[in-house]
Amino acid sequence: MNLLDKVKTTIKKHSMLCEKDRVLVGLSGGPDSVCLLMLLNQLKEEYKLDLHAIYIDHGLRPDETPDEIKFCKELCERLNISFTTKSIDVISHAKELGLNKQEAARELRYRTFEEAALEKGANRIALAHNADDQAETFIMRILRGSGQKGLSGIPPVRGKIIRPLIEIERNEIEEFLNAASQSYVVDSSNIKKDYFRNWLRLSVMQEFKRKNPDLIKTISRISDILREEDNYLELIVTKTLMKLIPKKTDKTIELFLVPLETMDKVILRRVLRRAIDAVKGLRGINFIHIEDIIGLIKNGLSGDRLYLPKGIRVIKGYSTLILTSETPAKLGTYSLDVPGELILKEAGVLIKATIFERGQEVEGSRVQGKETIELDADKIKTPLTVRGRKSGDFFYPAGFGKRKKLQDYFVDEKVPRDERDRIPIVLSGEDIIWIAGYRADERFKVTEETKKILMLEIKVLAIK
Repeated sequence: MNLLDKVKTTIKKHSMLCEKDRVLVGLSGGPDSVCLLMLLNQLKEEYKLDLHAIYIDHGLRPDETPDEIKFCKELCERLNISFTTKSIDVISHAKELGLNKQEAARELRYRTFEEAALEKGANRIALAHNADDQAETFIMRILRGSGQKGLSGIPPVRGKIIRPLIEIERNEIEEFLNAASQSYVVDSSNIKKDYFRNWLRLSVMQEFKRKNPDLIKTISRISDILREEDNYLELIVTKTLMKLIPKKTDKTIELFLVPLETMDKVILRRVLRRAIDAVKGLRGINFIHIEDIIGLIKNGLSGDRLYLPKGIRVIKGYSTLILTSETPAKLGTYSLDVPGELILKEAGVLIKATIFERGQEVEGSRVQGKETIELDADKIKTPLTVRGRKSGDFFYPAGFGKRKKLQDYFVDEKVPRDERDRIPIVLSGEDIIWIAGYRADERFKVTEETKKILMLEIKVLAIK
């Protein structure tokens, strides 16, 4: 079977093309992309294809890029295929998002392919990944500890993207080009062993193939099997997720806990990964983090949480698991009249101040606890100030009597650190009189000499 027939078999097997498709072809001038363009050109009449080629300048090899563009343009002119170029700023993108050059280049490249496809009205984007690329990816992901999804490798089809050469080995591509007397350009960065993939390709894979000439075919077959199994499991995950998500934004997702707590780990890992992938702000969670999240789901108590890299928090609530990268709300500074009420939207609470004579009957509960306290009104300056915590804050916890830093108090009380900025601190002048919802200050407690009482209450606002 010649190379064209092999590619046609791959195209039909994965339903890559239909008649009258408009196809944008990624063209770098290297052997793989040149071979892909030539083969698609040979299939042009059979499928009635409308072909367009694009060269993406990454801005990394200014000395070589002009010659590559010239080569690609002349090739397209000879084949009567429209040709365009696009430039991307890999270095700036890498710095902006904290990525390495390879990650930044890949992200920008795929974004540019999608944008160019829209401009050209293309419904397919053909890329030149081959079977050797697939095998290298497989080995790299084994070394990185990937699971089944990662080991299923480069997908032959993903959305608009198709890879007609994914089952063709690199030596077959070179033989095809030599037989056609077709030249190509060599990217100097591909022959340097500085990058892990290049080292793997130029050193390790060559040795593997000497020991096992069928290595590429074997890995390709394994990847196919893993991909088919992965696709089946993903169908189960999709159906499961539809029943799990009550709320989702760009930075937060909530999942119902009850199904998660009894779910098998095989499915649970995938459900969590899919949920995280669906939320823009949750990128950066890896396998170890997934295992930690599963531990929280299975063994954590309500209110327990995890703090993950990039400001990501996972909170186990009463009925849902919350994953978020939202910056925790911080309280501003407010004035509270006495008597009076103050609504704090950031904290979702209302604080009420009531003043009365000792022995006077008042409406409502006077049971003191974390939500209601009574203080000596004559020791307090009004209006009161209510604010979030500040560095250096201290008070004298009731029942303890000694001065204590607010930070140390929060640590001792195991107050989650992402909640600390939302806790109202009530002050008389410069003195803290109450950590609302937690502890009053010993210096302002009611004594036998107290004549007037200040009652402070905190109530959670009803969410509408």
